[in-house]
Amino acid sequence: MAMDAGWTHHGKVRAREHEGAVEVVVDGLTTQTRYYKPLIYEFFRKAWRGGRPAWGEFSVEIVMDYVGDPPWMDLDNLAKALLDAIKGYVFHDDAQVARLLVERRAGERERISIRVQRLGDGPDRAA
Repeated sequence: MAMDAGWTHHGKVRAREHEGAVEVVVDGLTTQTRYYKPLIYEFFRKAWRGGRPAWGEFSVEIVMDYVGDPPWMDLDNLAKALLDAIKGYVFHDDAQVARLLVERRAGERERISIRVQRLGDGPDRAA
């Protein structure tokens, strides 16, 4: 299976719908969190042909992979910028996010990965 299977690309951003989730990857890192909102917003506006925003509750996982020393960046500011960027494309309002995980970790390349999944009433919905 090709590594690019199902991905839509535009500039440094790529996304896909996979196993009931929307996955977004941004290549590269900057400590200027305001950089991400227009970059991702532009991707969704110009290139995204996936599903429309949905109502309900969502789980969002954000992972920042870095190389070398960790960047000096507040993860809460990063999360807010990314949630603002995908709002209106994946969900209608970031108040729909019922679970949010933001993680910084050493990786093989610098990038930010976002995985958004709708929470159902099934067994994956913790009480």
